[in-house]
Amino acid sequence: MRVVLLLASVLALNTADTGTLGAVAPQLEAHFGISHARLGLLAAASSGVGAVASVPLGVLVDRTGRVQLLVITVAVWAVAMVASGLAPNYWWLLGARLLLGAAVGAAGPAVVSLTGDFIPPSDRAGVLGWILTGEIIGAGLGLLIGDEVAAVFSWRHAFFLLAVASAVLSVAVWRLLPEPGRGGAGWLPTDRGAPEPGQPPDAGQQSTGRAQAAVVARGVAPARDRVLIDDPNQWSLSRATTYLLSIPTNRLLIVASAMGYFFFAGMRTFVVVFVVSHFGIPQTALGGLVPVVGLAALVGAVLAGRLTDRALGQGHTGVRILVPAAGYVAAALFFVPGVWLTSLAALPLIALGAGALAASNPPLDAARLDIVPGRLWGRAESLRTVLRLAAEAVAPATFGWIADQFGGPAGRSSGVGLRDAFLIMLVPLAANGLILIAARGSYPVDVATAAASDRRQAG
Repeated sequence: MRVVLLLASVLALNTADTGTLGAVAPQLEAHFGISHARLGLLAAASSGVGAVASVPLGVLVDRTGRVQLLVITVAVWAVAMVASGLAPNYWWLLGARLLLGAAVGAAGPAVVSLTGDFIPPSDRAGVLGWILTGEIIGAGLGLLIGDEVAAVFSWRHAFFLLAVASAVLSVAVWRLLPEPGRGGAGWLPTDRGAPEPGQPPDAGQQSTGRAQAAVVARGVAPARDRVLIDDPNQWSLSRATTYLLSIPTNRLLIVASAMGYFFFAGMRTFVVVFVVSHFGIPQTALGGLVPVVGLAALVGAVLAGRLTDRALGQGHTGVRILVPAAGYVAAALFFVPGVWLTSLAALPLIALGAGALAASNPPLDAARLDIVPGRLWGRAESLRTVLRLAAEAVAPATFGWIADQFGGPAGRSSGVGLRDAFLIMLVPLAANGLILIAARGSYPVDVATAAASDRRQAG
């Protein structure tokens, strides 16, 4: 529980920042006299820098202490939040967002790599469901608390509050999170017989995960040309990148994940502005609406992880691919009428869409750990983080630009521009389902190849 709470808190801190930015968006636009597009650029700045920084940071995740790297990352977050709260003008605030991006790039690779070395394969989707709730809770708290603090005090105090939370979390990670052994040596004990911390698994235990067991039962053979022979920690970055992109399922999962976060980033940046203008409710009423949507997302993430693990244990090898595919399509179908309707009757549809979108992430992240050899997890996640953060960087500015183009001066006050932007961006979200369907054929072979590589490295 301690490991889950700390790793979830790291993810929550990142989305709490973007949630707070969305909550104080009306005040920022009024205070600095900026458009939707320039507001979107503030959210894009940290993601863009994070995309660049994640490449060298992914190498550090595979070669150095990940917990120490997280401590430094969260401390830099605190400094960036203080700088944001002190911003005298738009360009100062933009510079603070750039500083924040340098820290954002380390969080994803470190959290995913630590999860793989803390959690046995048979439980990863379920545990990731809990860890990834940090993203949902962080975004919700950022919206709620940021909105309340900005209303009572000012938008500056909302960033100062995040700075305090960042400093506390940095100390907590430093004091409470141990550095696990790599390659399964740090798996936490479970009722399924994972080894005690510090005891390396034997060669047979490397393939006891449900995905590996399922493909072995089907007699799936690994791709021999991709089974690792030498130590990947000695590889150059270009060689590691080439290998990771040679995994067919990995390429598809990277694209699908980036498209999902693209929509999520745009939505969380403008959701407050959209709800207030489109539904005609005061900003103070959001405190009753956000928890409903957040609860649906939490339920979707947790249930998807647990049910996926259970189905995989029954031999359904494609479930970690099919569940995210269905989630993305269902999210788009629920969001279309939810965004189009102007009455609060749309709230249940928006909540269901949020639940379906959140349900896609735990099995998707677990699938990436299944298909990549353990000694490449950090670089694999940094590769995905590059495209994910690039998508998150482009999304707010893109949503804002489209809203400005379609809405015009009149549409800005009624929310028509943002409504049209959301509807247009639902098309690539639904396309994720088709992208993931193509991964069904390659996933079993890639799982068998990663298991064979881990066994060979352990030997």
